[in-house]
Amino acid sequence: MDLEPAYKMESIRAVQDIQHEFWPLDEINPENTKFPCCLVWTPLPVVSWLAPFIGHVGICTEDGSAVAFSGSNFINVDDCALGSVAKYLQLDRKQCCFPRNLAAHTCKHGYKHSEFGSATTWDDAIQSSVRHFEHKSYNLFTCNSYSFLANCLNRLCFGGSMDWNMINVGVLLLFKGHWVDNISILRSFSPFILVVCFGIFMVGWPFLVALLSFSLILLAWFVFGTYCLKSLLDS
Repeated sequence: MDLEPAYKMESIRAVQDIQHEFWPLDEINPENTKFPCCLVWTPLPVVSWLAPFIGHVGICTEDGSAVAFSGSNFINVDDCALGSVAKYLQLDRKQCCFPRNLAAHTCKHGYKHSEFGSATTWDDAIQSSVRHFEHKSYNLFTCNSYSFLANCLNRLCFGGSMDWNMINVGVLLLFKGHWVDNISILRSFSPFILVVCFGIFMVGWPFLVALLSFSLILLAWFVFGTYCLKSLLDS
């Protein structure tokens, strides 16, 4: 008796078993702050005024509620804590790995994914990351909202990757995120423009050089810390 077709049928059935659990998501509704299965971004006071590419980020549950690591021992639920969402990116749950056991992994990381902490649903991954971060100390430079987001994406093994960190999470939102509306763009960049104009008026062009140097140093720290001091930066 040829067991290969039967084995293939079981494999197909196992994959379909997982996929059929993806019930339809509600529509994105910025007015009610509902962004199902989205990554969300909002400007960070003071920091975004000086470096507008940095903000406060969160991840939304399947019902659209935002979850974010907003302070030491504090996970904010159903609110971005620092203002309304300015930018969002909806992710496809089919690009995630939701194994019921070690043999059911659809990603190539199998054992590594299970050891890190895999999840059976989108919301389960978020809850696992919440438990991991709810007793952590918040630090803008080493353990922040981007760290929380990277941890969630690694538990989801989104895109078949377990190498999510502050840098590639930030790049993903920066280049693929969608602005909620024109007001969000204005709200995100107007403080930075005002600071630049005021600084040039008061100090002159050296202020612009100093501001650019600050941004480059900040960016260099995150790149260096992420890829050279992995044990120092949390994710």
